[in-house]
Amino acid sequence: MKVLQIIESRERCAEAGWFAYDFLLDAPLDKAFIRNLRGIGGSFVFLEVLKNPFFKLEADHYILKGVVGNDFFRMAVHGDYAEEELERVKRYIKTEMEQ
Repeated sequence: MKVLQIIESRERCAEAGWFAYDFLLDAPLDKAFIRNLRGIGGSFVFLEVLKNPFFKLEADHYILKGVVGNDFFRMAVHGDYAEEELERVKRYIKTEMEQ
């Protein structure tokens, strides 16, 4: 799976110093891809048994979340770390998960 584009989300928490970005993908999220995101680091929750399974990966400076079947996931990141963390997640997907 490849990241096609990263766009700033319309949903913002800028007043708290956090910003949201959508990672647009070339295919829908599947369970294998989501499980592999665990390698990015942080507290990982994946509720697979729900009708619409979703995940959340949370660390000190960012949160990733998404739903199986969507062709994007969202990343909320503290503004002081945005550039660094966005690039790290993008690089992780490129090196560890692109096929």
